[in-house]
Amino acid sequence: MKLYFVGAGGIGMANLVRYYLRHGAQIAGYDRSQSQLTDKLIAEGAKITYTDSVSEIPEEFRNPDETTVVYTPAVPETNNILSYFRNNGFEVIKRAALLGKITRNTEAICVAGSHGKTTTSSMIANILRDSEKGCTAFLGGILRNIDSNLVLQEQSAISVIEADEYDRSFHHLSPYIAIITSTDPDHLDIYGDEKHYLEAFSHFTSLIRPGGTLILHTGLAMTPHTGEDVTIQTYGIHNGDWHAEEIVYGNGRITFTLVGPDGLRLENLDPGVPVEINIDNAVGAAAAALTAGATPDDVRHGLKTFLGAKRRFEIWLDGTETPNHTVLIDDYAHSPNEVKASIESVRKLYPGRKISVIFQPHLYTRTRDFAPEFAEALSEADEVIMPEIYPAREEPIPGVTSEIIFNKIKCSQKTLCERKDLLNIIKNSNFEILMTLGAADIDRLLPEMRDILGSRLA
Repeated sequence: MKLYFVGAGGIGMANLVRYYLRHGAQIAGYDRSQSQLTDKLIAEGAKITYTDSVSEIPEEFRNPDETTVVYTPAVPETNNILSYFRNNGFEVIKRAALLGKITRNTEAICVAGSHGKTTTSSMIANILRDSEKGCTAFLGGILRNIDSNLVLQEQSAISVIEADEYDRSFHHLSPYIAIITSTDPDHLDIYGDEKHYLEAFSHFTSLIRPGGTLILHTGLAMTPHTGEDVTIQTYGIHNGDWHAEEIVYGNGRITFTLVGPDGLRLENLDPGVPVEINIDNAVGAAAAALTAGATPDDVRHGLKTFLGAKRRFEIWLDGTETPNHTVLIDDYAHSPNEVKASIESVRKLYPGRKISVIFQPHLYTRTRDFAPEFAEALSEADEVIMPEIYPAREEPIPGVTSEIIFNKIKCSQKTLCERKDLLNIIKNSNFEILMTLGAADIDRLLPEMRDILGSRLA
């Protein structure tokens, strides 16, 4: 088998590259920039180039009868390599279609939602991978326990899939167990409005196989459209068929009791990463894992040992490494509700300390559509530092800049800057808690941020 991946370095593409490499396929691909992830994929056997030129396609991948081309919707339609394959008789499929094939041949646990899906799916994978059930998991983030976004246990019948709603990708999947964590409107460049966004989630529930289960977060605006023989259960922190009780914060940890159907109670559970939103994620993950056949002991062990996914409330400095006890936390929070929840969680973990946030907006459309909501969420911080918008796949939109968020932020300390000036700002500032938030590429500066803050004298 020969596969060529257009956008091979994307986090969601990389796990498929790894999966098919492990199954003996020949893999080549293109990405627009080199990264640690592409370096690792090359070391594992993939051929990846970084120039959008047809001449870069290896000769052995130029036969349409032998090569299948996989692309991510994040790649622009003007991409020369993608255009070549489309115009020369190759089978060209979305990443999601390839994932869909895998779900149809496994007992697939598919985790969807505008936020929370990476952490929840990573928790499920961490529970199952050390259980008798096992799993193969395709994650949208690097699970720090294994330093990979792929869990591969070929003897297992279970797959764990992060179900991405962008470009309706999750409509290619065939879940046995489906979880929906949240439906805060997003990707309105694709859906147009909230109504059509919610309809996409409703359609996703119709894809659950007969005899399967939908585990739905409480309070969502969507209406499920499952078959009659699909079981529907709800979950949440404080209410639902699955929920948490006896939540205790202390000594930098969180514990809770999981309450489930039929009188189930699992006491003194530790969600691994001590942030309030992870209670919610852990309840959903435990519900799915137990439904899939994991034992209570598997759940207890898998949650307690969970180190988190990279860029999901990842603590780079916990205050013990620096003379002045500065804390540095990175979180992928890229919707207003996520930003607000992340800041509120830090308030509970570090009461009374000043919270400074660096937030780089991601996408012109998202900034345009949710500027007032982002400003309200960021106003929960004591200080906000904001560089220019990270465009990703988009072209600029006239009048849409970071300022349309920045000008509405209400906290007294706020700074508008260019990304290239961030490290100098950090060198010349004093922080108690510094958070980097958003889906942009600000995480590439974190090693230098950590070094600056870690070497500073008290």
